Amino acid sequence: MKQVRRQGLLERWQRGEMTQERVARALGLSVRQVRRLARRLEDKGELSLKHGNRERKSARRTDEQVRKRVVELRRGRYDGFNDTHFCEKLAKHEGIAVSRETVRRILREAGIGPPRKRRPRRHHRRRDRKEQAGLMVVWDGSRHDWLEGRGPLLCLMGAVDDATGELLPGAHFVSQECAAGYLRVIKAIAVEHGLPHSAYGDRHSSLKRNDEHWTLEEELRGEQDPTQVGRALRALDVTMIYALSPQAKGRIERLWGSLQDRLCSELRLAAAQTLEQANAVLHAYRSEYNERFAVSPKDATSAWRKVPRGYDLDRTCSLYYEATVRNDNTVRIGGEVIDIPPGPGGRAYAQAHVEVRQLIDGSWRVYYQDRLIASKAPSPLGDVRVAHRRKRSAASMAFRKAVLNIDDLARHAACKARARKGSRPQASRRAVTA
Repeated sequence: MKQVRRQGLLERWQRGEMTQERVARALGLSVRQVRRLARRLEDKGELSLKHGNRERKSARRTDEQVRKRVVELRRGRYDGFNDTHFCEKLAKHEGIAVSRETVRRILREAGIGPPRKRRPRRHHRRRDRKEQAGLMVVWDGSRHDWLEGRGPLLCLMGAVDDATGELLPGAHFVSQECAAGYLRVIKAIAVEHGLPHSAYGDRHSSLKRNDEHWTLEEELRGEQDPTQVGRALRALDVTMIYALSPQAKGRIERLWGSLQDRLCSELRLAAAQTLEQANAVLHAYRSEYNERFAVSPKDATSAWRKVPRGYDLDRTCSLYYEATVRNDNTVRIGGEVIDIPPGPGGRAYAQAHVEVRQLIDGSWRVYYQDRLIASKAPSPLGDVRVAHRRKRSAASMAFRKAVLNIDDLARHAACKARARKGSRPQASRRAVTA
């Protein structure tokens, strides 16, 4: 169209319908250049107005061998990588320095589409990040086919710092989301960075009691015992915040989206097939992820709390049980039998109430009056899982509900009596129940 316009204006000038100055202003050229174009049009015809670089390849065009190599690598070794991740791999491992847009254009021309379909973004207001690193960590578990059929289904457990988006130490693969996994994460964070002020997560049963089973001691106390993770967080003075929806903990959910793309590609590239191999790839990839995605906090002052010197993190970040020593000086927890050696002076511990701890590595410890009296190496299976809580019988639960109903009726009757007789002091709950 530009060529046709030039030709029309020059022909109007030749016919005397326009002056040279008007043609020059219309084309954005000088009068001298207009005369040159007019002579070229008279000598060589309308093709002379075509730009000299028309239909020529750009001097900055990527070499054909490089283009073929990019397509070959994307269809072969780096199959399934997204454009940005693939571009980074080309520069780091293949020695091909091209921009992401160039890679995208080459792949689309070759008929290779993006691995993930993009949907139009919905409007959400993102919660502002915390100002300092260490004020809050967001943690969760993601069960996904990380090995893409080459191995078992795994669950990736990890945490990010809310202020920086850094993938914190302790991220690891397990077979199922569990309390031991969360304890391993918080222990690794405490060792490398320190203790956070709060932890933000969902209402998974490892983090929050969701059952209706109360022991007699819990009923008398008026609250349920915390979970294993909740007990450890309470001991470490870390506030637990529970999210009511996945969107509320969007930063950890976006982490899973990125890792289910990039980490799956890394695992495929390494041909990982087992849980141990997957953990090795994850450990090597964590620094690369943080270098690429972590941001600087608003306030550079760190809010991580140092673990006191001499503090026993192994004991705190472990599974806690209460038990009574049997007459044969053994403790039985979940099928495990722990022998307790004689105490000072050959004393026995039969019928003593002790604290039993299963550490993250699977080993066992027994404490009596805050003193270690026995230990045991991990079992051959090495499982670290919470023993089932002893539930109350159906008859006991029915009795508890009946007592609560009677209590409610008694309080209601007392309120009506007080209303009839005027303002009289309310009877105590024990007296009303009696």
